[in-house]
Amino acid sequence: MAKRKNPRRCADNEARAVYRMMRTSPIKLNQVAAAIRGMKVDKALAHLEFSRKRIAREVKKTLESAIANAENNHDLDIDNLIVSEAYVGKSLVLKRWKPRARGRVGKILKPFSQLTIVVREAGESN
Repeated sequence: MAKRKNPRRCADNEARAVYRMMRTSPIKLNQVAAAIRGMKVDKALAHLEFSRKRIAREVKKTLESAIANAENNHDLDIDNLIVSEAYVGKSLVLKRWKPRARGRVGKILKPFSQLTIVVREAGESN
């Protein structure tokens, strides 16, 4: 007896990529994700290539992975792809401390994030 096939999480004209445990704050990551949301993938890649944000390199890798998934796994035309969704989730937070004056403690939070990018094949009219 074989396992049943999992249902597809995206529509037939969509592909996605997920980057888990990205070492940055969700607020900072959401600024970069919001900048590429709704763009065509070639313009989004160019925007991320020349962005001054450190995390833009990791977002670019995730977008390239979503494009590769669309091309290889779902047979979508990469010239008509747009970034339909780019959303950020919160992951774990490492809690560290630093000794301060008079026996007190300074709390240091090191947050992790999760990025999901969904690319969709747009029609010929767009």
